[in-house]
Amino acid sequence: MGVIVWRNAFLAINGVDYSADVASLTLNYSSEMLDKTAMGNTSRIKTGGLKNWSAEATFHQDLTAGHIGSVLFGLVGTTTCIELRPNNSCSTAINPSYSGVAIPDSNTFGGAVGSLLDTKCTFQAAGDLARASSS
Repeated sequence: MGVIVWRNAFLAINGVDYSADVASLTLNYSSEMLDKTAMGNTSRIKTGGLKNWSAEATFHQDLTAGHIGSVLFGLVGTTTCIELRPNNSCSTAINPSYSGVAIPDSNTFGGAVGSLLDTKCTFQAAGDLARASSS
Protein backbone atom coordinates (compact mmCIF):
# COMPACT_ATOMS: atom_id res chain seq x y z
CA MET A 1 0.00 0.00 0.00
CA GLY A 2 1.38 3.35 -1.01
CA VAL A 3 1.62 6.30 1.33
CA ILE A 4 0.38 9.63 0.00
CA VAL A 5 1.95 12.94 0.92
CA TRP A 6 -0.86 15.50 0.74
CA ARG A 7 0.87 18.18 -1.33
CA ASN A 8 -0.61 18.21 -4.83
CA ALA A 9 -4.37 17.63 -4.58
CA PHE A 10 -6.72 18.48 -7.44
CA LEU A 11 -9.90 20.56 -7.12
CA ALA A 12 -12.06 21.62 -10.04
CA ILE A 13 -15.17 23.76 -9.74
CA ASN A 14 -17.47 23.67 -12.75
CA GLY A 15 -14.65 22.07 -14.74
CA VAL A 16 -12.08 24.78 -13.95
CA ASP A 17 -8.93 23.68 -12.11
CA TYR A 18 -8.35 25.83 -9.00
CA SER A 19 -5.71 23.51 -7.49
CA ALA A 20 -2.97 26.15 -7.59
CA ASP A 21 -5.05 28.35 -5.25
CA VAL A 22 -5.85 25.61 -2.70
CA ALA A 23 -4.11 25.80 0.68
CA SER A 24 -6.10 22.95 2.27
CA LEU A 25 -8.77 20.51 1.14
CA THR A 26 -10.95 18.05 3.04
CA LEU A 27 -13.56 15.60 1.78
CA ASN A 28 -16.10 14.39 4.36
CA TYR A 29 -18.17 11.26 3.61
CA SER A 30 -20.46 9.67 6.16
CA SER A 31 -23.64 7.71 6.78
CA GLU A 32 -26.44 8.52 9.18
CA MET A 33 -26.52 5.94 11.93
CA LEU A 34 -30.10 4.92 12.67
CA ASP A 35 -31.07 3.26 15.92
CA LYS A 36 -32.95 -0.01 15.36
CA THR A 37 -32.80 -1.16 18.97
CA ALA A 38 -35.90 -3.15 19.91
CA MET A 39 -37.37 -4.72 23.02
CA GLY A 40 -35.17 -7.53 24.28
CA ASN A 41 -31.90 -6.02 22.99
CA THR A 42 -29.29 -5.35 25.66
CA SER A 43 -27.15 -3.10 23.47
CA ARG A 44 -27.94 -0.35 20.99
CA ILE A 45 -28.22 -1.73 17.47
CA LYS A 46 -27.35 0.64 14.62
CA THR A 47 -27.92 0.51 10.89
CA GLY A 48 -26.61 2.75 8.15
CA GLY A 49 -29.00 5.31 6.70
CA LEU A 50 -28.64 8.02 4.11
CA LYS A 51 -25.17 9.06 3.03
CA ASN A 52 -23.89 12.59 3.46
CA TRP A 53 -20.84 14.35 2.07
CA SER A 54 -19.23 17.76 1.95
CA ALA A 55 -15.93 19.28 0.93
CA GLU A 56 -14.07 22.06 2.71
CA ALA A 57 -11.48 24.13 0.93
CA THR A 58 -9.23 27.00 1.95
CA PHE A 59 -7.95 29.09 -0.94
CA HIS A 60 -5.35 31.82 -1.15
CA GLN A 61 -7.63 34.72 -2.03
CA ASP A 62 -7.55 36.34 -5.46
CA LEU A 63 -10.33 38.89 -5.97
CA THR A 64 -9.63 39.68 -9.63
CA ALA A 65 -12.24 38.77 -12.24
CA GLY A 66 -12.38 35.07 -13.08
CA HIS A 67 -10.32 34.04 -10.06
CA ILE A 68 -11.41 32.15 -6.96
CA GLY A 69 -12.68 35.14 -4.94
CA SER A 70 -15.09 36.40 -7.57
CA VAL A 71 -16.05 32.86 -8.62
CA LEU A 72 -17.00 31.73 -5.11
CA PHE A 73 -18.94 34.92 -4.42
CA GLY A 74 -21.20 34.19 -7.38
CA LEU A 75 -21.67 30.51 -6.50
CA VAL A 76 -22.79 30.74 -2.86
CA GLY A 77 -26.24 29.19 -2.54
CA THR A 78 -26.29 27.72 -6.06
CA THR A 79 -25.48 24.26 -7.36
CA THR A 80 -22.07 23.63 -8.84
CA CYS A 81 -20.05 20.63 -9.96
CA ILE A 82 -16.89 19.79 -8.05
CA GLU A 83 -14.21 17.16 -8.57
CA LEU A 84 -11.40 16.20 -6.18
CA ARG A 85 -8.45 13.86 -6.60
CA PRO A 86 -5.66 13.09 -4.12
CA ASN A 87 -3.05 13.96 -6.75
CA ASN A 88 -3.22 16.52 -9.55
CA SER A 89 -2.83 13.95 -12.32
CA CYS A 90 -5.18 11.71 -14.26
CA SER A 91 -7.52 9.41 -12.38
CA THR A 92 -6.11 5.91 -11.80
CA ALA A 93 -6.73 2.99 -9.46
CA ILE A 94 -4.45 4.69 -6.91
CA ASN A 95 -5.67 8.24 -7.67
CA PRO A 96 -9.48 8.02 -7.71
CA SER A 97 -11.70 10.93 -8.63
CA TYR A 98 -14.50 12.05 -6.32
CA SER A 99 -17.17 14.20 -7.94
CA GLY A 100 -20.65 15.50 -7.32
CA VAL A 101 -23.06 18.37 -7.44
CA ALA A 102 -22.72 20.62 -4.40
CA ILE A 103 -23.88 23.94 -2.99
CA PRO A 104 -21.22 26.30 -1.65
CA ASP A 105 -22.81 27.47 1.61
CA SER A 106 -20.33 30.20 2.44
CA ASN A 107 -17.40 32.29 1.25
CA THR A 108 -15.54 33.51 4.32
CA PHE A 109 -12.25 35.35 4.19
CA GLY A 110 -9.97 37.11 6.60
CA GLY A 111 -6.77 36.69 8.57
CA ALA A 112 -4.28 38.27 10.91
CA VAL A 113 -2.23 41.31 10.00
CA GLY A 114 0.68 40.36 7.78
CA SER A 115 -0.78 36.98 6.79
CA LEU A 116 -2.02 35.78 3.43
CA LEU A 117 -5.65 36.63 2.81
CA ASP A 118 -7.35 33.23 2.61
CA THR A 119 -10.95 32.36 1.86
CA LYS A 120 -12.77 29.31 3.16
CA CYS A 121 -15.67 27.57 1.47
CA THR A 122 -17.76 24.56 2.39
CA PHE A 123 -19.47 22.66 -0.42
CA GLN A 124 -22.59 20.82 0.83
CA ALA A 125 -24.03 17.79 -0.99
CA ALA A 126 -26.74 18.51 -3.57
CA GLY A 127 -26.59 14.98 -5.01
CA ASP A 128 -24.67 11.74 -4.70
CA LEU A 129 -20.87 11.59 -4.44
CA ALA A 130 -19.29 9.45 -7.16
CA ARG A 131 -15.94 7.69 -6.92
CA ALA A 132 -14.28 6.72 -10.17
CA SER A 133 -10.88 5.47 -11.25
CA SER A 134 -9.27 4.32 -14.46
CA SER A 135 -7.35 1.07 -14.43
